[in-house]
Amino acid sequence: MSRTVYLNGDYLPEAEAKVSIFDRGFVMADGVYEVTSVLGGKLLDFAGHLARLTRSLNELGMDNPLPDEEWLAIHRKLVEVNAIDEGLVYLQVTRGNPGDRDFAFPPKDTPQTIVLFTQSKPGLAANPSAQTGIRVISVPDLRWSRRDIKTVQLLYPSLAKMEAKAKGADDAWLVEDGFVTEGTSNNTYIVKGGTIVTRQLSTDILHGITRAALLRFASEAQMKVEERPFTIEEAQEADEAFFTSASAFVLPVVEIDGKPVAGGKPGPVTTRLREIYLEESLKAAI
Repeated sequence: MSRTVYLNGDYLPEAEAKVSIFDRGFVMADGVYEVTSVLGGKLLDFAGHLARLTRSLNELGMDNPLPDEEWLAIHRKLVEVNAIDEGLVYLQVTRGNPGDRDFAFPPKDTPQTIVLFTQSKPGLAANPSAQTGIRVISVPDLRWSRRDIKTVQLLYPSLAKMEAKAKGADDAWLVEDGFVTEGTSNNTYIVKGGTIVTRQLSTDILHGITRAALLRFASEAQMKVEERPFTIEEAQEADEAFFTSASAFVLPVVEIDGKPVAGGKPGPVTTRLREIYLEESLKAAI
């Protein structure tokens, strides 16, 4: 059964959705995106994703092409027509089609390209990796310096993830100046002496929506949080390690560069944080 997707105001079968070869998202990676998880047919952390979308667009000098209520209506319709119970809604906005390739931005009134599609992911909340944990390797962080903008420039994270898989691991943690920045598509954490440690917000990392929610829930649960960089060596010696993302929620990391973390099993803090995140996010889902 073909998915229904959204393209520039129209709901279309995916095979009929076409974008120009001159679109700047295609030739310049000149676009931003968001991914919102769906559980029980409802959207998680939707307001946060829209706020970050607007911020990313502003940082690139682009307007937000739709009001919040229209974004919500499109998401809900795609979830409904594609019968998504557990899965994702992907949203992308580019600077549009200037009619030819040019490094200079097109005129301000050039129509932006708006694309949304769904991905069905049955069992998203019951990910077996939450019970077993995942293994990561460390790689140098060679991305551009504006990682706080959620652009479609994802080649280096993809290469890093493939390097991890080639080495028998699940993902990679990126390292710059001796400290972990983030994962290929997630924010990173360790737990030491009951304290949750994660890198502070800056242009060095993506301002994760799941990160923000998790830290709020942790604070409400009277857990101690310290925002600072940490090294791979510190992570290997930590009591626990984990990461967060919109589609993985909270997942334990049980091995880093071949060295088990705390015996190679998910820890109690990570397990509890995943439970809290899913409980509270489902309550607030729309």
